[in-house]
Amino acid sequence: MLDMRPNCEHCDTDLPADSTQTMICSYECTFCKDCAETIFENVCPNCGGGFSPRPVRPQTSWRPGVSLHHQPAQKDRHHKPKDLAEFAEFSAPIKKVAPQNR
Repeated sequence: MLDMRPNCEHCDTDLPADSTQTMICSYECTFCKDCAETIFENVCPNCGGGFSPRPVRPQTSWRPGVSLHHQPAQKDRHHKPKDLAEFAEFSAPIKKVAPQNR
C-alpha cells in the first residue's frame, strides 16, 4: 500500500490524498507535478527513476474496510529541498535515457 505522503519533498507544497498533482517514483519519492516536470524533468533526484501520477485512494469503502478512512494518508512530511546545481550534474546523463530503460 502506498504511503501517500502529504507534501512535495522539494517545495513543500501540500499534496492531499485526493490530489491529482502528485507524482511519485517507484520508491514513492513524492513531488508536485510542477517540480517533477519542470525542475526535475522526469528524473527523480533521489534515485534517478522516472515519475508517474500517484493514484488517488478511494474515500468511499467500496469494499468493507478499504478506503482512505481505513488506511489514511501519511502525516509525516518529507521536506528535503534539492541542490539544483548538484541535481543538474546528477541528471545530465540520466535524462537522456527513457525511464523504462533506466
